[in-house]
Amino acid sequence: MAATFTPVLPLAELGDGTMRSVMVGATRVLLVHVDGEVRAYDNRCPHRAWPLERGSLAGGVLTCANHRYTFDVATGRGLDPGGCDLVAHPCRVEADGTIAVAVP
Repeated sequence: MAATFTPVLPLAELGDGTMRSVMVGATRVLLVHVDGEVRAYDNRCPHRAWPLERGSLAGGVLTCANHRYTFDVATGRGLDPGGCDLVAHPCRVEADGTIAVAVP
């Protein structure tokens, strides 16, 4: 079954090097815009479910504010410690410049 994409935010409202939390249906998603690419992840740390929007973004590294876990936002992989990866969602920028995300 094909994923259903939901428009969530104009790309112009998510500057490069920033992140923002949005709702997609009943799921809170963290949008991350780094180096011209937009990614979408569950807005909760896989370690303790802490809201990632409370963390910090430096370059391509997202740091959780709770226990300082770090993640590569290009891949969603845990950096420190490894093996604790983010839950990713399909994300695209539509022709009209709107970011759209698909969640199960």
